[in-house]
Amino acid sequence: MCADTACLVLRLEGPLQSWGTTSQFNRRNTDLLPSRSAVMGLLCSALGLPRGSGEERDWLTRCVVLRMKAVAVPRLCRDRELAVRRLEDYHTVLNTPKAGGGSKDCHITRRQYLLDAAFYVFLSGGRPVLEQAAAALQDPVWGLYLGRKCCIPSAPVFAGLFGTEEEAARRCLPRPMDELIWVADAPSFDSGEDSVPDMPLSFASAARQFTLRRIVRHHGTRHAP
Repeated sequence: MCADTACLVLRLEGPLQSWGTTSQFNRRNTDLLPSRSAVMGLLCSALGLPRGSGEERDWLTRCVVLRMKAVAVPRLCRDRELAVRRLEDYHTVLNTPKAGGGSKDCHITRRQYLLDAAFYVFLSGGRPVLEQAAAALQDPVWGLYLGRKCCIPSAPVFAGLFGTEEEAARRCLPRPMDELIWVADAPSFDSGEDSVPDMPLSFASAARQFTLRRIVRHHGTRHAP
């Protein structure tokens, strides 16, 4: 174990969650696991970094080398696993501005959410940046949300800072990693199986910027009896 590296674990659990990577305009979908852009946005909120600021850009640049793995874990109710479901909200907004001037009487959007989902996110890399993130999660400057402001965590987001991902998984996960569903950063482009546009460069409201992230997926090896 290298003393200069660590693994930060985030617990993302709540009645509503939404993790979009390709949503645009009036249809806002959610992925089934947390996106890197949302996790980085959560950390920026904890640190109190204004959107589009130089401090935000510097922080996101420092985080590029961090390796992320998002793991789905079961939620239990009376010893039974809750099924994760999608909810679609038919949403209306009055008096939204038009690109050519004036306003629109009513703008309709459809927004998806996950119900009864729970995740652990593992961020591995340099200890100094992860220690700074860990301190901010325990005393956040601004509110922490699970993808959208209406998605409030139902448990503390900070789950621990560990020496390695293996130690973190052993301490946090209810089952071995191989039995669970997860998505992780690919070690190289060739080893990845898909690309998602969720590596944030800037969260500036009028000029958000993202680049592609190569990922690998694991679908779990545990079968229901």
